[in-house]
Amino acid sequence: MDVYFPFNFSTLIFLVPLIFFLLQFKKLIKSKAHKNFPPGPKKLPIIGHLHLISSLPYRSYRDLAKTYGPIMQLQLGELPILVISSPEIAKSVLKDHDPCFADRPQAIALKIMWYDYIDIVFAPYGNYWRQMRKICIIELLSPKNVRSFGSIRNDEVSRLIKYIRSSLGQPINLNEKITSLTSSITCRAAFGKVCKDSGTFIKLMNKAIELAGGLVIADFFPIFKDS
Repeated sequence: MDVYFPFNFSTLIFLVPLIFFLLQFKKLIKSKAHKNFPPGPKKLPIIGHLHLISSLPYRSYRDLAKTYGPIMQLQLGELPILVISSPEIAKSVLKDHDPCFADRPQAIALKIMWYDYIDIVFAPYGNYWRQMRKICIIELLSPKNVRSFGSIRNDEVSRLIKYIRSSLGQPINLNEKITSLTSSITCRAAFGKVCKDSGTFIKLMNKAIELAGGLVIADFFPIFKDS
């Protein structure tokens, strides 16, 4: 039985150098495209650097920064991220180049909890966010309004101080008490009284924050967001 090959020897002589040239050209273009990018560890196909990030991401970033410096680039799934671990550089980024980094992360959990980012905290940077910011400054954070809530702040802070004083010698979960203080001030300013279920609300809020900071595959692979 005869075996027929569609390419003869002359064709192979032509194709092999051509393929080699195309591969080298692709490698050259890729290296030029990444010429000015910050350093970073080698990534794996598909997942990028996800395998290097532990359940405590800030520790992973700290350890990687010891090797790759205060500015490094990571690829988490399909998302390229810039990790800055220097206070001086972070200040420059947030102060001198803030328009370039002013947008918010588009996470699935945040989109669900904040009704498609209609709040001021996670709304995308743009005209809507600027209008929301303007309303907050004028209606909530004007000097007159801030002074009008002074008695509420003083009252709630006094309650916290009395509680700390009465617990002398006993351990205090200060994070929990500060959260409760903030909740009480906000409720009294918005509704005129402390919410009777504030404890339950705080637990739900903490749970929401925990879930929002969890690993959601669609956040790193946007192709799955619409599936």
